[in-house]
Amino acid sequence: MSKLLEMLGSRYPIIQGPIGAMNSPKLTAAICEAGGFGMLALGYVSDPEEVKRLAGQIRDLTGQPFGANLMLINPNNDRLLEALAQAGVKTVTTSAGSPGKIYPKIHELGMKGLHVVLSFPFALKAAEAGADGIVVSGLESGGLRSLAPESTNMILIPLVADHVRIPVAAAGGIADARGYRAALALGAQGVQLGTRFIASEECPTSEAWKQAILRCSDGGTTLLPQGNMSVRTIINPKLQELMAKPGVDLTKEYSLANAPKAWMSGDFDLFPAGAGQSAALIKEIKPVREIIAEMID
Repeated sequence: MSKLLEMLGSRYPIIQGPIGAMNSPKLTAAICEAGGFGMLALGYVSDPEEVKRLAGQIRDLTGQPFGANLMLINPNNDRLLEALAQAGVKTVTTSAGSPGKIYPKIHELGMKGLHVVLSFPFALKAAEAGADGIVVSGLESGGLRSLAPESTNMILIPLVADHVRIPVAAAGGIADARGYRAALALGAQGVQLGTRFIASEECPTSEAWKQAILRCSDGGTTLLPQGNMSVRTIINPKLQELMAKPGVDLTKEYSLANAPKAWMSGDFDLFPAGAGQSAALIKEIKPVREIIAEMID
């Protein structure tokens, strides 16, 4: 058994990529029941009672271990961690900030944590700060990205794996068994999937979001700037038209605050659908159990 699997407690080292626009106990439980490691997305949650409610709903559906993601910009993380520990959660992921302050609390509660990094230098800093593992999120990934130059997972995974002694999981560009095996060959002990699980039967997102992923082709996503960060989105007709106009400031055309409403309703003129580059490989909406079974076959 790998150190990552030992940390997760799941059958397979396949982690659900937490997506802030949704927290679905049904989807999380389905991933756990299929052998993966389901995750709640608590980045913008402030109330520990909400954590207990979500965790309780998951526990009603599965006895398998699950985790949660904490964004380090959230000032309520200490209380959220305590609620998670009370719910029996043993492993979390952390992202969007420096991990140094939160890991003593994680360890005090008897928990483990994997920190999400977008670059090699931050992977080294996370290991030095006490992270128990690292999720390496390559340029291919969906979600929030930096504005700095970034590497793909073909470079980033082996680079990080060669220089840290803690387990590495790979996120970005992984949609099937080929990507899963490639990540392991590059030095990762497991993978984290976001876009592939959006296009699942159990995912509660809008049908429009799922169909946008199925229609996405090679080169069909872009990094949409949002102040001091960017977010990878699917290029739709409105965005394509704006990108073609000289001098257009996309940060003034779209607000990330509108993303949850847009993604769940399918109004992608409000904010384009989020997805990683792996969307180009996804051509069918499947049950979570099939997605995981095919990946590890």
